[in-house]
Amino acid sequence: MPRPRTPRPTGATRPPHVVVATRVYTPEPVAAAFRQEALVNALERAGADVTVLTTTVPGAGKVRSRARKVSRWPVKRDSQGQVRGYLSYLSFDAPLALRLLLQRPMDALVLEPPPTTGLVGMVAAALRRVPYTFYAADVWSDATDSVEGVPTPVRTLLRWAETTVWKRAARVLTISPGVQHRLEQLAGARKGFVMVGNGIDTETFTVDGPVADDGAAGPCFVYAGTVSEWQGAGVFIDAFAQVRAEHPRARLLFFSEGSGRDELEARVREQGIEGIEFRDKIPPSQVAAQLRGAVAGLSSITPGQGYEFALPTKIYAATATGTPVIHAGEGAARDRIRDNGLGWACDYDAEQVAGAMSAALSGEEAPAPEHLRRWTLQHASLAACAGRAAEQVLASLRR
Repeated sequence: MPRPRTPRPTGATRPPHVVVATRVYTPEPVAAAFRQEALVNALERAGADVTVLTTTVPGAGKVRSRARKVSRWPVKRDSQGQVRGYLSYLSFDAPLALRLLLQRPMDALVLEPPPTTGLVGMVAAALRRVPYTFYAADVWSDATDSVEGVPTPVRTLLRWAETTVWKRAARVLTISPGVQHRLEQLAGARKGFVMVGNGIDTETFTVDGPVADDGAAGPCFVYAGTVSEWQGAGVFIDAFAQVRAEHPRARLLFFSEGSGRDELEARVREQGIEGIEFRDKIPPSQVAAQLRGAVAGLSSITPGQGYEFALPTKIYAATATGTPVIHAGEGAARDRIRDNGLGWACDYDAEQVAGAMSAALSGEEAPAPEHLRRWTLQHASLAACAGRAAEQVLASLRR
């Protein structure tokens, strides 16, 4: 006979204790870190105690958080300081198994990708007899299709790991209808798959506030976020090379990391394109200041990679500051920008993108900052999305 699940003392005894396991957490300037911090804040507002199991942040010193406890563990990082790659994931996942088993008490578990972290959390949740929620902001097994050199057995194993974690989770939180549909294609429709949406911190990314002044004259375009094969940010380099001939004072600023950055930098050097700068990732408040001073924020999705359902957070970062977006590529992001008047929606084509850049520089048909801000507050508030996610995490306790 199976052992009955141990009743969880709640209510007058103590609030539920939710453990969040994520390889990145604030102050790291990445979307997953902001999403998890917003979720933690929403859980605490709902009356839960929260412990975050995450990684140390190089050079950040002692980091304070509003969470009940943030436990940090050193991990292997790549040359750009990111927790990315097989060895990096292993350096987080292996200690995580013990960290989860030692948590006392634990009533619910929230897991952030990669899928290997999901597998570790799935086993720990089964041993501890608690429900777990997986935050499926992306479909990692699809993303490997755009990366050259990944062996077929690795792709197969990743797909199995991801779908297994989804199927056994009490809840799987998705960020868009496109991601939700893709999960249902791969794992079948399930009651526990819940679309909570995604957004931006609208208290940091605002219309009013400091504007970046780095001493360089001339209008600029800002690409703030990861560059990799599936994002295809190279189209902006080709487009900017055309625009620069007519607008010699224009600039293109990348605040990025990712597997494609070195290749983009090499291309700019080889072609001798002036006005393009690659800078390190910066804190959200500084990104907001850069976007306030930009003529447009940039976003792209490489066509044909199976990632057309993605909605990059960089879109919302721009619109929240009243700055329009130039998006290159097909799918959900293009539809959202076109249908809601958020900027210029282009094919993944350098000439079309160059035309949009020229229009942005001249101010032609640019949406009003007030419209962009209002739309973001109504449709892309990270706090509202996190509130819906917290409701689902706590609802899993009542299964």
